[in-house]
Amino acid sequence: MSKPKILIQLDPDKHASVFDSVVAIDSDVDQLFRHQDVEVKDVEALVHGAIFTRGPADLKNTAIFIGGTNVAAGEEILAKVKSTCFGPMRVSVMLDANGSNTTAAAAVLCAEKHLALGGSRVAVLGGTGPVGQRIARLAARKGAEVAVGSRTLERAESVCQQLSAMDSSWNLTPFATNSENWAPSISECNILFGAGAAGYELISAEQLEALKQVKVLVDLNAVPPAGIPEVDVMAAGKETNGVIAYGAIGVGGFKMKIHKTCIRKLFESNELALDAEETYDIGESLL
Repeated sequence: MSKPKILIQLDPDKHASVFDSVVAIDSDVDQLFRHQDVEVKDVEALVHGAIFTRGPADLKNTAIFIGGTNVAAGEEILAKVKSTCFGPMRVSVMLDANGSNTTAAAAVLCAEKHLALGGSRVAVLGGTGPVGQRIARLAARKGAEVAVGSRTLERAESVCQQLSAMDSSWNLTPFATNSENWAPSISECNILFGAGAAGYELISAEQLEALKQVKVLVDLNAVPPAGIPEVDVMAAGKETNGVIAYGAIGVGGFKMKIHKTCIRKLFESNELALDAEETYDIGESLL
């Protein structure tokens, strides 16, 4: 008889995410252990509790989910989880702090339904935030030319350098949006993502009109005003004048499907470590 599926939720926030907990239960987890205010110094003991309580053959029935709102803290926790596990004494782990990995994967995959990323020109507004960075690296990984946008050129350059350190073959170009005449720098883009902070318009209607090569728009802002003008929050592949659009809720349904599938996958073996790329690959299998 197989052991119950236990998911250990590690959250650096004051309160463990209710959203993450509900999705875990809806993903057929038998038991959910929630830990909040988790710091890197706490991780080793928590991981030891996970890996030394069941034999190697049963460790696939225990897994770790790293959530919360602090993506940088989540990345540090993931690194510590991975370094603490050893040999057969390990459990599968998934990072989705602030929904960044599942959202980015869903956004990129929605765009890729309509236009292959390889050889395409992609621009990411709000490209230096957690979701924007992941969209950029997922698109670059698939062979796209990616323009990474920020309000300051220095920040965009810094993120491009960080991403290039992951793979020097990626084609990444920084651009700044802190002047009125920035839009020509992405005039040739085929796919435009809006991944900025909620409630901010990232590009004007006039600037968008000038982007004559755009075929796909993906706006991840669910709070008015839209990050990309005229993209309905509910749009899920809506075509207008030859341009395909996805809004935040239109992407969200697929994001949730990816999230639940990833959690279920954690219990197929004890060797999975799901970050952005692995999450994307699982999402791709759902198309």
